[in-house]
Amino acid sequence: MSRGIREFTSSVYTILLVAYAVAGGAALGLYSAYRVVDSEFAFGVQQAGPWQVHPQIGTREIDPYARAILARTADIPLAAGEGLTFRASTDSLARPLRSECIYTISGTTPSARFWTLTLHDGDGRLPDGWQVQRLATTSARITRPEDGAMRVTISREPQPGNWLRVPDTEGFTIALRLYDTPAGGTLTRFTADMLPDIRRMGCPA
Repeated sequence: MSRGIREFTSSVYTILLVAYAVAGGAALGLYSAYRVVDSEFAFGVQQAGPWQVHPQIGTREIDPYARAILARTADIPLAAGEGLTFRASTDSLARPLRSECIYTISGTTPSARFWTLTLHDGDGRLPDGWQVQRLATTSARITRPEDGAMRVTISREPQPGNWLRVPDTEGFTIALRLYDTPAGGTLTRFTADMLPDIRRMGCPA
């Protein structure tokens, strides 16, 4: 084989390797971006016990992946001046929330003029007809003990006191929305003792 042919073959081989590396890198980048966008918020999320919050989601500092997730889900977040949304898909012992179990949410919330507590399905969406299924309550509707703490029971069967009915899904999530709260600054660091405890009381057969 002449020297010219060898050099040509080597050049083609190099070009093929570069093309393969570029294509592989592009495919890996696209796949990783898809996985991030197709999942929960990956950046800027704070964990406080079972609760997760994304303080930047309603601000100009929101990351591009979060923007893409919002575009995919058609969700409209609270603006920074309106409030914050905390979400939980586990109890305080990090066990997934199960619709056949009984839970209590108790404790205090960060200071806010008004808050809502809403149950969603396992994908974080409101089930059809949720308005008549007793899946939500507010700070203005619940009754409180003398210490002013909140206590809400979540179960399939009605319970005395403040009660919410779990959605007819395999699992569910909880959304706690605080409106007009001074804790809405992006520099706030939330901890478990600042938010209500989610305790599993049992799982009837």
